Amino acid sequence: MESSEVVREKEHPFAKKRWIIAVTLVVLTILGLLYGLFAGSLSFSIRDILTGIQEEGSTVHRIVWDLRIPRVLIGFIVGTCLAASGTLLQGVMRNPLADPGIIGVSSGAGLVAIVIMILFPQHLAFLPLGAFLGAFITAMVIYALSWQKGAPPSRIVLVGVSINALIGAATSALMLLHSDKVQSVLPWLAGGIGGVSWAHLNMIIYYAIFAIILAFFGIKHIRVLMLGDEMAKLLGHNVEKSRFYLIVVSTLLAGIAVSVSGLIGFVGLVVPHMLRLLVGNDYRYLLPLSCLGGGVLLVFADAIARSWFDPIELPVGILLSFLGGPFFLYLIHRGGKQSDFR
Repeated sequence: MESSEVVREKEHPFAKKRWIIAVTLVVLTILGLLYGLFAGSLSFSIRDILTGIQEEGSTVHRIVWDLRIPRVLIGFIVGTCLAASGTLLQGVMRNPLADPGIIGVSSGAGLVAIVIMILFPQHLAFLPLGAFLGAFITAMVIYALSWQKGAPPSRIVLVGVSINALIGAATSALMLLHSDKVQSVLPWLAGGIGGVSWAHLNMIIYYAIFAIILAFFGIKHIRVLMLGDEMAKLLGHNVEKSRFYLIVVSTLLAGIAVSVSGLIGFVGLVVPHMLRLLVGNDYRYLLPLSCLGGGVLLVFADAIARSWFDPIELPVGILLSFLGGPFFLYLIHRGGKQSDFR
C-alpha cells in the first residue's frame, strides 16, 4: 500500500514543488494578517499602529487592538477550521463536492446557534458547544439515514443535501415566528466576523486547537479510506470506525467556525480542491496546506469585504458566495470527477 502511494505521489507533477506552495502560503498568511490590520474605513500608518496599541484608550488602540487584531486572528481560525473540515469530508466521501455547508453540517450548527441567540440570549457563552452539538446531531442523523449495511459516501452526500434543505426550512420558520428578533440574527446568517472581540477569540481558540490536532491524527485513517472500502477492508482496516471518526472531527471543526462567524460557505469546498490540484492527494501535505489556505482566504476576503465597499461593510459570507457559487457550478459541470481521489 505504502509503496504504491509513494509511486503515485512521485508521479504527481507538483510533488517536488510542495515546499514552494508551503512557503508561498506562509508568506501569504503573514501578508494577510498585516493587510487585515490596515484594511478598514480608517487608515493608519505603521508608526501609528505601533505607537497607538501601546496607548490604552486612544483611537488607534480601540480600533486596532480591540477590533482588528482579534478579527484577523478569528478570521484565520475560522478559515482554517472550515478548510480542514471540507478537506476531511472530501476525502471521506471521495467526492470534490463534499463541504460542511452543502451536506447540512453547518446548517445544523447554525440552527442551534440561532435558537440560542433568539430564545436564550442570556446563554451566549454556550454558543460554541451548542453549535457543535447541532452539527454533531445533524451528522449522526445523516449517517444513520445513510446506513445500509454500511454508509457509502454517495448516500451520505445525497441524504446530507436533503437534510440541509429541511434545516433551512426550520430556520426560516423559526425566524418567522420570532420576527421581532430577526434583525440581530441576519448579519450572522449572512456570515461574517464583524464585531468580534478578544472574548470571542478566547471562546473558540482551545476548541479549535483541539479539533485541528484530532484532524491530523485522522490522516492515517483517511489515507487508507482513499484506497476504497474493499481494499481497506482487505487490509484489515475498520472502514466504518474510521469514517465515523473523521466525520465527527469535521463536524467539530465546522461547529467551531459557525459558532463565531455564522454561515460562511464554500471555503471548505474551494480551498482543498484547488490545493489538491497543486500538491496532490497525499493528506500529509494536503491537510496542513489546506488549513493555511483556508485561513489566508478568509483573512483576505474579510479585509476586502470591509474596505472595498466603503461606507458599507459587506459580510464576508456574501463575498465568498460570489466566489464559491461559480466554482461549485464548475465542479458540477466537470461531473464531480473523482479521479483526483484515487
